[in-house]
Amino acid sequence: MSRSGTRSVLVTGASGHLGRRVVEMLLEARAGHVIATTRHPERIHDLARQGVQVRRADLDEDVATISRAFVGAERMLLVSTDALDRQGHRLEQHQRAIAAAVSAGVRHVVYTSIVHPEPGSPVLIAPDHYGTEVALESAGLGFTVLRNNLYADLLLMSLPRAVASGRLEAAAGTGGAAYVTREDCARVAAAALASDFTGKRTLDVTGPEVVTYALLASLATELSGRPVSYVGLEPEAMRTRLVEGGMPAPMAELMVSFDLGLARGLFGPASRTVTELTGHPPTSVLELLENHRAELVAV
Repeated sequence: MSRSGTRSVLVTGASGHLGRRVVEMLLEARAGHVIATTRHPERIHDLARQGVQVRRADLDEDVATISRAFVGAERMLLVSTDALDRQGHRLEQHQRAIAAAVSAGVRHVVYTSIVHPEPGSPVLIAPDHYGTEVALESAGLGFTVLRNNLYADLLLMSLPRAVASGRLEAAAGTGGAAYVTREDCARVAAAALASDFTGKRTLDVTGPEVVTYALLASLATELSGRPVSYVGLEPEAMRTRLVEGGMPAPMAELMVSFDLGLARGLFGPASRTVTELTGHPPTSVLELLENHRAELVAV
């Protein structure tokens, strides 16, 4: 990670998991003056005690108000928000953030996108990310788009249930994903933010290999000592199973849309971005699961 002791870098969404971890990494690397924005400054008082300048910023407010929170930053990480309550809400927030960055004099924006967000993707959140990328392209700023793959960490939520039932169900066919850990995404984001790159680039951020559901079932079997089989379902059947299991219908629709993306190969191939930007190889799914073996049999 490049170290610039005088440059000011800003991280939005700094009270969230990814944003906070990026701030911590920037502090560890002494990567300049760090500004952290969030709707909830009270949640990161500890970072303020470490020298971070904490500012309130709500991306639902007007551009002028948001811009004041961004003033003084040369480079900014725009962490994609979690506003999924209505279609287009998140894109509107991102567009305001980019307009505010321009107004505040930010020179380079790093954005956390998703792999293959182009039109035609069945993944329901893809249009938000693609629209944000279009807004960045037209804003006149330098940018680094980090197209993150699926978080491997989320497997620690689904695989224990699969181990307990013996069935790993999905509507992904034979498709897979180059799952990447949140920690690796944070390391890449911190490195991109602290770097001297000033142009425009779009990078896929992935783990070391594409992992299918069949392979996930095999890994779960090996690590838990219990038999787990991959059961492929049709999309509607998968949607019904999720809702019957207590998942709200809109979230079930979103989860199934990810499976459809997997089936179409939209979450591969693997890239070398993590290694190239951080100097360290990405954590594999096997490594992650081995480190959390006890959680696989916790249900």
